[in-house]
Amino acid sequence: MWSDVDEVALRAEAMEWLAAWTNDGLDAISYEDLDDFRFRGDKFPLRDRQLGIRKPAGMSSAFSITTTYRAPGQERPYDDRLGSDGLMRYKWDGDNPEKYTNRGLRAAMEQKRPLIWFWGVAQGIYKPIYPVYIVAEEREHQQFVVATDGLQNIESTGRDVDEVTKRYVLQETRRRLHQPVFRGLVMQAYGTRCSICMLRHSALLDAAHIVPDADPAGVAAVRNGLALCKIHHAAYDVGIIGISPGYKIGVREDVLNEVDGPMLEFGLKGLHGNKLSVLPSVRKERPDQSLLERQYRRFENDSVSRRLRADFLHPTDSPG
Repeated sequence: MWSDVDEVALRAEAMEWLAAWTNDGLDAISYEDLDDFRFRGDKFPLRDRQLGIRKPAGMSSAFSITTTYRAPGQERPYDDRLGSDGLMRYKWDGDNPEKYTNRGLRAAMEQKRPLIWFWGVAQGIYKPIYPVYIVAEEREHQQFVVATDGLQNIESTGRDVDEVTKRYVLQETRRRLHQPVFRGLVMQAYGTRCSICMLRHSALLDAAHIVPDADPAGVAAVRNGLALCKIHHAAYDVGIIGISPGYKIGVREDVLNEVDGPMLEFGLKGLHGNKLSVLPSVRKERPDQSLLERQYRRFENDSVSRRLRADFLHPTDSPG
């Protein structure tokens, strides 16, 4: 049997090890690399090879949970989803509430133990989200309620949550769970390269939304994503560059007329008219053309508005 001291130490060491392997959570990790973890010299599997819930023998509660990867368009065997209260739901293992894996998650809830959630972002590739906590069980739906770090003391599952709290929970869940998963999916699809300049340094790359996630159309799916370096991500978000449905890059007219250093000249102005350098090999993972068109229209309208404002503020002298 594991002592409480050993269980706490194991969870802490596993999360520290994952942070080191994943560049503080930026990167995903392969199934093979997960096998390298050892606790006090002994090999310790971080996730179950067959089941979604890892409940090690001798431990009082579950250690980790897994959401299986499915390619775009394929259904997952279990429907892990976001509830209206902003908290995630994780389905039971089977339909027996007393199965040892389900009892393990129930014990983690009662003991307030932190868990690791391995979210599949490609075949054999996982994005670890940690720590997460089981905060409630909904037996009628055969599922547990999962909160991310900092939300583990929430007692309600949304039935009496005020709007301010609900917005906070949604924001935290998006930041701590959905954004890392979205990043993992996008980076896998683009081979951890900027789709514009092909930069490969993971720490300098972002998973950019084509349509912002605050917009109802801004789904957290690869088809609404682009792998961009931080410079090109910022330029895209503020409308300095746009990307057409044909994957052609446009640079705002006023920026094209600016004179500045080499970064502006080659890093931005030089992109005008080029096509994206990197696209996912899987067609279903490529940018959604309707979403690109929607944002490109905004980019074009902004460019026209800026030109009209400039002409109004600085009219050219009439001849004669």
